[in-house]
Amino acid sequence: MGGRNRAGAMAGEAMARFLPSHVLVARFARNAADAADRDKRTAIRASGRRSPVSVQTVAIVIHEGVQALDVAGPIDVFAEANAYVPAGEGYAMQLIAADRAPLRASNGMRLTADLRFAEATGRFDILLVAGGPALPDGEPDPQLTAWLREAPRRADLYGSICTGAFALGHAGLIDGRRVTTHWQNARKLAARFPAAHVEPDLIHVRDERLVTSAGVTAGIDLALALVSERHGSAVAVSVAKRLVVVAQRQGGQSQFSPYLAVAADPASPIARVRDHVMAHIGEKHTLRSLAEQAGMSARNLFRHFVQETGMSPHEFVERARIDAARMVLEGSNRPLKAVAYDCGFGTADRMRIVFSERLGITPAHYRASFRRSDAARGG
Repeated sequence: MGGRNRAGAMAGEAMARFLPSHVLVARFARNAADAADRDKRTAIRASGRRSPVSVQTVAIVIHEGVQALDVAGPIDVFAEANAYVPAGEGYAMQLIAADRAPLRASNGMRLTADLRFAEATGRFDILLVAGGPALPDGEPDPQLTAWLREAPRRADLYGSICTGAFALGHAGLIDGRRVTTHWQNARKLAARFPAAHVEPDLIHVRDERLVTSAGVTAGIDLALALVSERHGSAVAVSVAKRLVVVAQRQGGQSQFSPYLAVAADPASPIARVRDHVMAHIGEKHTLRSLAEQAGMSARNLFRHFVQETGMSPHEFVERARIDAARMVLEGSNRPLKAVAYDCGFGTADRMRIVFSERLGITPAHYRASFRRSDAARGG
């Protein structure tokens, strides 16, 4: 065996003499990077060791029509973390479902559970319900609901990914608790479970033992946060780099969603106000000036506007300015001060303050994250 290894090494050295220089450089860089990564993992294991802990069991509940990334994203985080923590202090993943029959995910992928509900009677360190596109509007699964009502008692931490919050809601697990879900379904979750305190803009929320994440890839954010909580930020950052994601993304869900959603009868006074503001976004708008457009008193406009849209006229104007600015930031390279002026903020500083308060991200960071390729080329 030793002779074959030496012969192989000699053959490799001989072949290297005939390789182009740029190939040799690339190979050297790759080998160096691999060695550096191994060294970093060793250092993290050595420096990150705290009091001895056991392997944590991470159980993810799956169901027909589950969102595949809700399952794979968190599992990949925990699996990668095992390479950066001491042996015996990592994570063991399990998929749990009503039975072991293959399930079809919403993207067509087939998934199979490791345990049936009837078999999953032990304790879990982390128990998460994956979401799925049908959960917000579908009827609750009786088997899933019944199992979820009891299982969290045997978990140190339990919760959901994306629309999995609806399954928790049907099991009575989010009443009186702070939760989040995909931005498209946040209002629906709040309406369906009014006793829950839905946080529509947060990427993930922890309320004591209950953890919930926002839409789809936010399950990765939640898993990274849990890894950081247990093993420290160095491990979480290393895992994030390995997966080519950010360890802690800036801003909330609002940066991905249409911030302004106002439906109104086209012939109504509210629609006239809406259309006027959108057509004159850079102008100053007061309650009195908007009331003149609606043909009613300021007091009546305020009352009718809130009843029909769920927000005040002032809130509407600010949201309209934000969405107008976002469109310009995504589609052009115009200076921030020009965008701020044209969209009615007045100054770039004021626009930055509003973006930071409303979206949790600055206009500059928003542009860097969402600018279209044609705009980046100056188109």
